[in-house]
Amino acid sequence: MRPRRESNLPCIVRQDGTVLLEIGGPLSELAEERLASFAELLKCPEHVHTYRITPLSLWNAAATGLSAGRVLRYLREFARYPVPDAVARMVREQMGRYGQLRLLPGAGGPVLVASDPSLVSEICRDPLVFPYLQEREGADRVAVDPAHRGRLKQAFTRLGYPVIDEAGYEEGEPLQFALRPITRCGKAFALRPYQQAAVDAFWADGGTHGGSGVIVMPCGAGKTVVGLAVMARVQSHTLVLATSVTAVNQWYEEILDRTTLTPDAVGVYTSGVKAVRPVTITTYQMLASRRAGGGRLGHFDLLGRQRWGLIIYDEVHLLPAPVFRVTAELQARRRLGLTATPVREDGREGDVFSLIGPRRFNVPWKLLERQGWIATACCREVRVPLAGEARLTYALSGPRTRFRLAAENPAKLEVVRELVGRHRGERVLIIGQYLRQLEEVARQVRAPIITGKTPEAERQTLYRRFRTGDIGVLVVSRVANYAVDLPEATVAIQVSGTFGSRQEEAQRLGRILRPKRDGTPAHFYTLVTGDSREQYFAAKRQLFLVEQGYRYDIGDGLPGEGKAP
Repeated sequence: MRPRRESNLPCIVRQDGTVLLEIGGPLSELAEERLASFAELLKCPEHVHTYRITPLSLWNAAATGLSAGRVLRYLREFARYPVPDAVARMVREQMGRYGQLRLLPGAGGPVLVASDPSLVSEICRDPLVFPYLQEREGADRVAVDPAHRGRLKQAFTRLGYPVIDEAGYEEGEPLQFALRPITRCGKAFALRPYQQAAVDAFWADGGTHGGSGVIVMPCGAGKTVVGLAVMARVQSHTLVLATSVTAVNQWYEEILDRTTLTPDAVGVYTSGVKAVRPVTITTYQMLASRRAGGGRLGHFDLLGRQRWGLIIYDEVHLLPAPVFRVTAELQARRRLGLTATPVREDGREGDVFSLIGPRRFNVPWKLLERQGWIATACCREVRVPLAGEARLTYALSGPRTRFRLAAENPAKLEVVRELVGRHRGERVLIIGQYLRQLEEVARQVRAPIITGKTPEAERQTLYRRFRTGDIGVLVVSRVANYAVDLPEATVAIQVSGTFGSRQEEAQRLGRILRPKRDGTPAHFYTLVTGDSREQYFAAKRQLFLVEQGYRYDIGDGLPGEGKAP
């Protein structure tokens, strides 16, 4: 194949649907932005990044309004060589499948309607979907058992035929309220343009075509505010599912601060307090917990009896498997998923697509950074050597033990002390995976520590003291990965993490992305033992952030004295 004259174009599109992107050229940044809208990042070595075009990435692109023609135009715009015919066919075929099957309202429940009658004859016989279908109602349609609406969509996604669900929703019990122009704290409040665009995308066609799906936006960009605005649009009883009791309390405070709802209309349902009210906030763990004896999910029986008009899934990418099963039974309710990282380490993105809905809105992190809605972030990976006896122990150990030894490298402590000293006067979070390591770090820098064993009341006290500046350095375990609002934090030092978790890396950076009044940039340091398994997993952890346009300054030590990375 002959190269074109435009040999400076940054992409090479391969027969198998992978795309190689050369980094550093004049067009590479724009090409990254385009690729992220319909492909997923697989690898990100220093000079060439590898993307993969998948059916799911194309269906999500189609759900946001992107056409096959536009995707191919993007590829041809940046491809150094002609786009292979096989890739062009895949793009047209997979994006063409989105919309071939629709669920529409019928007299007795949902009706599956196909754009091609022969497709109905073909799929009705498939053992994956046959149990969920009822009588044929015409050449192009077949009735669906309402109780199996979710499972049917899951099955079709696995068969490669995503279903657009327009069968309608139960309106739920009405609840009238509004967003406050002035919060109870006395601050002016209005939706930012991208937040309003997210609400409009969710509520497409008056909530008929929309009404279910996932909103993707960075940590610190106001996902909770989008959730409140959707609640105000729906005007119905709402169930909010959050990741932890800390997140439940934050939702409760935000609802009371930014809406006209009163405390008697907002309930918290946790292990300590169980109040079911027009707006009820609970955790995934509560919904997934079982009755004694291991029967049906106990709390779902109670919550499922309510006439919810909207269910909000906060940090939807963390949805546990039991809640997938519950959600399959809630397809007649409007469903909003909120997330900063639409990736799952278990590969079940297809189930989120089927049961919560497709990606309705996605705003790139770097775009909001350029517009000043989130803080500018400087990321640095600091390589720390493993020396002496620790190096010998590492060499003689198995793979999992090697990772743990590298993660808990004692030499990291000196780097932490130096970084804390360098950023004296700023609010510093030190985040890690292993409790023994974190306890030693807390002792060395003389800072308080929050772990899973820390009582909720004590956690809230420490978070509050950190916000007010009474505490300048706070050591936290993975319990602070999600839904912890610390807008004053400007520095995060990651001393260890969960193998190759892209979610965790992005969420930890997100702890420091709230914009600062004086425009101070955020600094994110990740300490990695050089030439170790931890270095390999660090590259995997960084994939999602690299896809969003962040660059890691990698070195074998800290920047020179007085320099910011």
